Amino acid sequence: MPRNMSFSMTTDQIRNQTKTVTRRLGWRFLKPGDILNACVKCQGLKKGEKVERICQIRVISVERVEIREINTVEVPLEGFPDMDRVDFINMFCKMNNCNWHTWITRIEFEYLEEELPDAIARRQIEEDTYQG
Repeated sequence: MPRNMSFSMTTDQIRNQTKTVTRRLGWRFLKPGDILNACVKCQGLKKGEKVERICQIRVISVERVEIREINTVEVPLEGFPDMDRVDFINMFCKMNNCNWHTWITRIEFEYLEEELPDAIARRQIEEDTYQG
């Protein structure tokens, strides 16, 4: 069963599939090929709230780097095409209570093709229409 990974700060980028890299303080155990559920929020749910899965992703690569090593090519891969590297690093450090010398886990991933319920329903209607 895939683990859940929260993308609460980049939910839109995951929904739009414009993000293919994420940086985390933990997640050192990941390896290429691991499948994850990309979710809106996984922890700190209020009573009655449930984990909302957005999609599934497959890990392509995992490496440990200092956050300050991010370059201008990487920022758009994080889902921020209009942000410069300094602003991204400062945002990351503020959100994660760390500094420019903090070692983080850089995770590159790809989106898995999934047939969503709407697509399944449309296909069934098309098949019924074709046969009828």
